[in-house]
Amino acid sequence: MKPNRAAGLSIISNLTVVSMKFVTGLLTGSVAILSEAIHSSLDLMASIMAYFSVKISNKPPDREHPYGHGKIENISGTIETLLIVVAGIWIIVESTKKLMHPEPIHLPFLGVAIMLIGALINWIVGRIVKRVGEESKSVAMKSNALHLLTDVYSSIGVAASLLVVSLTDLYILDPLIGIGIALYIMKEALQLGNESFLPLLDVKLSEEEEKQIRQILRSYADEYVEYHDLRTRRSGPEEHIDLHLIVESKMTVDEAHRLCDRIEVEMQRAFPQAQILIHIEPEHEKRD
Repeated sequence: MKPNRAAGLSIISNLTVVSMKFVTGLLTGSVAILSEAIHSSLDLMASIMAYFSVKISNKPPDREHPYGHGKIENISGTIETLLIVVAGIWIIVESTKKLMHPEPIHLPFLGVAIMLIGALINWIVGRIVKRVGEESKSVAMKSNALHLLTDVYSSIGVAASLLVVSLTDLYILDPLIGIGIALYIMKEALQLGNESFLPLLDVKLSEEEEKQIRQILRSYADEYVEYHDLRTRRSGPEEHIDLHLIVESKMTVDEAHRLCDRIEVEMQRAFPQAQILIHIEPEHEKRD
């Protein structure tokens, strides 16, 4: 499935789940369900942002954006992080109010059923979106999948708490679960923010990815003198790799070009969406 279609599917599923949770939260008076409705609303916003950011990031480079539009996905993920943190704070405030003044919950079994249905929908769609995000290396899609799968666990937790409340009349559990959900989604937001925000600062690829690049270069070590100034960074779903390759001064331009082509082809197999630039230098220009 293409990223745009997966993002569109998540919009439809989130819109359905949000509507179900808001109506059920108002009917039951459960702050935990309303907190989940807000959580799912953020998922909906994330899905909408993912849809448009993936669409924009897939546009080819142009005159104004010669390096492409990939970073729009990182901006989208960073905004999603901030939205989650704000919502988490709001949930904690509302839950604290209800903790001080507990109220009975109406129709708890309706709440349990809706939470479980919502969890099932988001689990199915979340798995699809996660697979598409990993295949396309899309930050926006992976963050969208994280939203959906986080919602699954929190929905199951709310369903369990409502079941306990209905059997024990311990209404204080409702706001406590709401606070627990808020802390959980804020923790997830910090992890998402780390993945989304750092590429905006042009942080290098992971140690494992750079090790893979160096292994590819070593496999051609007998055809060049050395390399230096290896630089990497990520921009949305793309990796950018550039380096200086020092070759023997007697090597012709044509031979050096063919060597670079072979190295680039192998790197492209390992990083299908990478933009690779190799600068050739003759041996007598080697730097210390």
